[in-house]
Amino acid sequence: MDKGRIRVPAVVGDWAIAAGVAALLLGTGRSGEAPGAGPDLLGYALLAASGLALAARRRAPLVVLAVTGLCAVGYQAAGFHVLAVSYLVAVYGAVRAGHRALTAAASVTMLVALRITALVVHDGPVGEALAQGRGVLEFAWLIAAFAAGEAVRQAERRADEAERSREETARRRADEERLHIARELHDSLTHQISIIKVQSEVAVHVARKRGEQVPDSLLAIQEAGREATRELRATLQALRDDDTTPPRGLDHIPELVERAGGSGLEATLTIEGQRPDVPAAVGRTAYRIVQESLTNIARHAGAATASVRIDYRPDALAIRIDDDGKATPDNAPTPGLGLLGMRERVTALGGRLCAGPRSERGFTVQAELPVEHMS
Repeated sequence: MDKGRIRVPAVVGDWAIAAGVAALLLGTGRSGEAPGAGPDLLGYALLAASGLALAARRRAPLVVLAVTGLCAVGYQAAGFHVLAVSYLVAVYGAVRAGHRALTAAASVTMLVALRITALVVHDGPVGEALAQGRGVLEFAWLIAAFAAGEAVRQAERRADEAERSREETARRRADEERLHIARELHDSLTHQISIIKVQSEVAVHVARKRGEQVPDSLLAIQEAGREATRELRATLQALRDDDTTPPRGLDHIPELVERAGGSGLEATLTIEGQRPDVPAAVGRTAYRIVQESLTNIARHAGAATASVRIDYRPDALAIRIDDDGKATPDNAPTPGLGLLGMRERVTALGGRLCAGPRSERGFTVQAELPVEHMS
């Protein structure tokens, strides 16, 4: 339900139109002059098939065009002088799908076949007059159906172009705003935080050089300045990222683990399973999960070892990062922005994330990301 309106699935609407056209053709055929007893069943079957074929007009417009045309010629030959309504609907659908040349060629062939059929079924002047009269009427209806399909096709094309233009404009404005925010942050905060960081480090250095005890508040200011500098640098880098550099993904995870080992943390990487065709968004998310987890371990966990395990499954990519840090079930760390960001990324892809202390000691981050191609 959308704003008080019920959305009917397209397939239901197509079948409703097909059934309605079939009923119209059958009713018109029964109300006309009854043909001989022989072709009745065949004619009625062709009338019904011509209408019901329209249920597939979205999926196979050219096939439906051919089927409805053949059915129209068939029930005309059987003596049912019924306007080819189903063929007109098929012409509209084929032109709307962009098959203008084939539809025009098929329609010319259709008109010729109907004229020949009328001449064959009704010999003499009656057949000639009937063929001419029906030919003019059917030609006019074909032009109307063709024009309607082309008009709708053009309207949909313009709507798609307008939507793409709006998306591009919105994306460009978002990029401009992001860069503007980055410049403002750099101009207003970077210099001030750098001064705080330098002044606090100088004060700590002087106090220790004089043999004085460094106040805890000064040490806290020093650490806060370092942390603020790192976070601000990472934020500015994210804001200025305009997707001109190649995105990080699964191929860059070994480099992450190796770099973590170079900082004094004994980090290992284990990969299981055969790597499937992983969507780019899943690869980027996997990289960010491992990156954020190893960063948190190095900064806050006080761990000596960390292990990264990647398990390629037929329908999912499983990631697990363990450490032997100071976290315990009784002393669980408060989730920070990094963990919240990981959860948002995983949830956006329809995956699951679980993070928490291990039963003995340390912390575990587990994520499962679907690898089916997103439409």
